Amino acid sequence: MNAVRLPANEAANETSMQSALSECVSRTVRRYLADIGDTECSEGLHALVIREVEGPLLREVLAFHEGNQSRAAAALGINRATLRKKLAAHGLV
Repeated sequence: MNAVRLPANEAANETSMQSALSECVSRTVRRYLADIGDTECSEGLHALVIREVEGPLLREVLAFHEGNQSRAAAALGINRATLRKKLAAHGLV
C-alpha cells in the first residue's frame, strides 16, 4: 500500500487543503476557458491540464521530500518506477 500517514495536525486540515486545491484548479480552468472562448484546445483540455499540473506536482513533492524518490512516490500513491518514468517524461531527472 502506498498510503502516507499524515501527522494528526495535518490530517485535520486535509479536507480544507483538498478544497483549496480544488478551488484553485476550478478558478484556473474557468479563466483558461474564458481566455480561449470557443477555440478548441488541439490536444484536448484534459491532456493539457494533466501536462501543465503533473510537472510542478512532481517537482514540488520531490523537493518536499528532499529528493527522496521512494518517499515522494509513496506520498503520490505511485510506485518508484512510475515516478521515475514521469520525472523523465517531464525532464526532471
